[in-house]
Amino acid sequence: MQNFIFENPTKIIFGRGQISRVGKEAARFGRTVLLVYGGGSIKKNGIYDQVTSSLKEAGLETVEFPGAKSNPVLSHTLKGIALAREKQVEVVLAVGGGSVIDTAKTIAAGVKADHDVWDFFTYRKSIQSALPVLTVLTLAASASEMNAAAVMTREDGLQKFSIRSPHIQPRVSILDPTALFSLPAAYSAYSAVDAIAHMLEPYFNNTEPDSPLQDRLVEGLMRTIMERTEIILKKPDHYDARADMMWATTWAFNGLTSAGMGAISLPVHMIEHSLSAIYDIAHGAGLSIVLPGWMHYTLDRNARKLARLAREIFDVSEKDERLAARAGIERLKAWFDAVGSPTSLKAAGIPEADIDKIAGNAAVLAQVWQLKEYSREVIAEILRRCR
Repeated sequence: MQNFIFENPTKIIFGRGQISRVGKEAARFGRTVLLVYGGGSIKKNGIYDQVTSSLKEAGLETVEFPGAKSNPVLSHTLKGIALAREKQVEVVLAVGGGSVIDTAKTIAAGVKADHDVWDFFTYRKSIQSALPVLTVLTLAASASEMNAAAVMTREDGLQKFSIRSPHIQPRVSILDPTALFSLPAAYSAYSAVDAIAHMLEPYFNNTEPDSPLQDRLVEGLMRTIMERTEIILKKPDHYDARADMMWATTWAFNGLTSAGMGAISLPVHMIEHSLSAIYDIAHGAGLSIVLPGWMHYTLDRNARKLARLAREIFDVSEKDERLAARAGIERLKAWFDAVGSPTSLKAAGIPEADIDKIAGNAAVLAQVWQLKEYSREVIAEILRRCR
């Protein structure tokens, strides 16, 4: 295990009926709250009323900013920054999933910036301060409720880039598993894929040769996510399954499972960002397309670890590492198919003829993320394995 610093200051308030505490928590940071949310789902399932009632009881002024997309876009976020400045908000409260939270994080940083907020995403500028961010989670997938990252798509050029800073880490996140009961089955499946990919990328792409503790953390969380997802798809209001899922996805990408693993990289996310930027597909759906193809591409380099995953997760008994690795990849792909997440470009309606265009788009992010081995040609080769 290599040297690392792990600090996660987010206060988690977990459990049934805890959304009513959001007003008192927000009041610790300011009196005027920008309420960021997506479409009308939180009004249909009652979460909007719970949140606004709590804010009112705490004596807070609420400025609403609805309309965050499932793949958040810069143009909408810029409107949020302008509104936050106009109303002089002091706190940003996200009620939603990762896309809503990422929108809120970008607004929180953008309000304090005296330059183009996109400069944060291209690393021309670093975030020096931000408004306090709080969240009420309604879709468990990205772990944005307990990490310091956010993603955003700039429509000009269809670039989906990311930022990372302790200044945008949520101060408080409320996780009520009942908020997940009304999720469509497809998004429950996409959530599982997202969390699995978050863990598997550092699991395979790191500089630490001996990591039994971290490997077992990943494998245990992955088994739990898969088992609980299967229950959720049959019984969406199964409280314990939703609770386990909500907590497992939070820990999948908050720094714990990759601590001590040295330098890590996220090439699958890098490629998927182009799929969701260009075609506006769900992030989890894009990951289930790219991940198996990338695994096949990297088999020679990662045969030992792929074989380990196959044996630990899918109980593959094959002794030959390459054969075990191939079996594991196919079983993971079959599981994605079984829960309803696409595993090919064709299944998502993405033309094979677009592979070069997608690769060109992804290669730009590969440069920003300094993934030097992922040229346009290499990315296209991986995508051809995803047909």
